[in-house]
Amino acid sequence: MLQRGMGVFRRCGAHYPAHCLKFGRLISDRIAKAALALVGWLGYSGTAMTQTLTLRRPDDWHLHLRDGAMLEAVLPETARDFARAIIMPNLVPPVVTSADATSYRERILAALPEGMDFTPLMTLYLTEATDPADVIAAHASGLISAVKLYPAGATTNSASGVRDFDKVRGVLEAMAEAGVPLCVHGEVTRAEIDIFDREAVFIEEVLDPIRRRTPGLRVVMEHITTADACAYVKESDGSLAATITTHHLMINRNHLLVGGIKPHYYCLPVAKRESHREALAALATSGFRYVFLGTDSAPHTKDTKECACGCAGVFSASVTMPCLAQVFEEAGALDRLEGFTSLNGPAFYRMPVNEDTITLTKGAALEIPAPLPTGDGPVVVFDPGRPVHWHVQRA
Repeated sequence: MLQRGMGVFRRCGAHYPAHCLKFGRLISDRIAKAALALVGWLGYSGTAMTQTLTLRRPDDWHLHLRDGAMLEAVLPETARDFARAIIMPNLVPPVVTSADATSYRERILAALPEGMDFTPLMTLYLTEATDPADVIAAHASGLISAVKLYPAGATTNSASGVRDFDKVRGVLEAMAEAGVPLCVHGEVTRAEIDIFDREAVFIEEVLDPIRRRTPGLRVVMEHITTADACAYVKESDGSLAATITTHHLMINRNHLLVGGIKPHYYCLPVAKRESHREALAALATSGFRYVFLGTDSAPHTKDTKECACGCAGVFSASVTMPCLAQVFEEAGALDRLEGFTSLNGPAFYRMPVNEDTITLTKGAALEIPAPLPTGDGPVVVFDPGRPVHWHVQRA
């Protein structure tokens, strides 16, 4: 069925020039399909049965790979689709110094299967004892791409994070002068603050004061989850950006809590109410250039998720691109998916875009992969709980 809207033909998510409207009314549906397919649309082509979407190869600007056997198992799931990823430093012990980052990068590259093309973009874990000179030298050499700020106790392996922000002021000032990005887990950790309010309070009490005291500091608000964060980043002067995860675009707190607790939807920051999810989706699909993909794909074994005190984290690397195509199609914004996954992140991090491409095809509902076997135990893959009709084409 053809629908008219905003001067374009719309069929199964594809957009066609308005001058085709009269033509489509006069000829049979079968002929119309063939004629409209000739129009083309930014690498997107479609028929009633199949559709394809070709994008520059995406990057993941927030990724957990872990270490050891877990690293070896999960790395191919990212490297299959993504060219680069910002690697989180919250190992035990954390990646604090340039020497730590060098060693971790070597372990990642050693675990990369032969024939896969993937570049890990390393980060340092900010502590109250971080040496500014080490940070600046590591960034200048290309070893690291950013520094990560964890408020102590905010998430997995964050015990070594920052408690007194005045003690890292010197590091942040040096980073601002050198142009080193600061990636921020934006939640306060005070017990009296409700867990659903911790992001909004962090912006008001911590992040905004830091940015005012440190002009020029380039900040990435990671895995934002609230309309408050969306509104804040939209005021960006170019020094502020945000990442949004796959799962926060698809689930809200009802999915986590209604009808029984769903431990594989539990993450930090925790999913919020539906109005916040809608704000995230609106921002991600808007074409706003200071927001981009950061999956926060975070593997934990099945037994450490399905227990009395389960770990926080969603493992989404295996299904991210199909899920995002579904979200963007439902928003009528498939033409903006490439910006979110492949263009905006490199622009903020001052890196070239990828030259190779990835192709997605629409068809039957995606079958969510079985739990990923690892040397530590199986890891459950994110299942949004609703049909996803996009698939990444494999050679």
